Amino acid sequence: MSLTWLDSTNSSFPDIDLALSDPNGLLAAGGDLSPERLIQAYTRGIFPWYEEGQPILWWSPDPRMVLAPNHLRISKSLQKTLKKSSYQISMDKAFAQVIQDCAEPRGESVGTWITEEMRSAYTQLHEAGFAHSVEVWNGQELVGGLYGVALGQLFFGESMFSLESNVSKIALVYLVKQLQQWNYKLIDCQVSSEHLESLGATEISRKEFKQKLSELLPKPGKLGAWEIELPFIPSRGPSPE
Repeated sequence: MSLTWLDSTNSSFPDIDLALSDPNGLLAAGGDLSPERLIQAYTRGIFPWYEEGQPILWWSPDPRMVLAPNHLRISKSLQKTLKKSSYQISMDKAFAQVIQDCAEPRGESVGTWITEEMRSAYTQLHEAGFAHSVEVWNGQELVGGLYGVALGQLFFGESMFSLESNVSKIALVYLVKQLQQWNYKLIDCQVSSEHLESLGATEISRKEFKQKLSELLPKPGKLGAWEIELPFIPSRGPSPE
């Protein structure tokens, strides 16, 4: 099976069922990161992921990791952190800073997949009302957060960062609780990780993910700039099955 190349004469994404199995989910290359192209990608279950010096690579892995807001799992230790925390939480107050901090190299890595081109593209999506951020503040200092894309009643998570212990988890908890209030039904986590699994995320098949897209994208979501609407203290989620 060959890889589709996107250019001015071939601008449409192929069906995600044509994605490669090795590497898992690689579907197409090329094209651009215009807001129109990105929205077209997300509505089809596709996201960009590549490194500096590579062409833009487009992915739709199978299985897909997702988190249903009502399946959020909050451990006893995280619940204690939330109750005792003096952090302040906001939404859409520092999108550019969040994506910049998400782009910083981690651990022994010297590079990042969140290139300058990616930061510019998602900032444009944010300004258009499609991309959103959650910020965790310690006083005046931004110490953690996340960002993603919202379409219909589905939130496509992109990246998160922590400068202090557990703050990315705090950002995710507040995002999930706020999305519940707004009647969002699913968070796309893209690929599997133990970190997300510990919070209640699970894997579903590509077929099931396509069904979720068709169900949730036509439904109305939260328009305009986002903000935290309730100072809630989260409770524990369901126990593992």
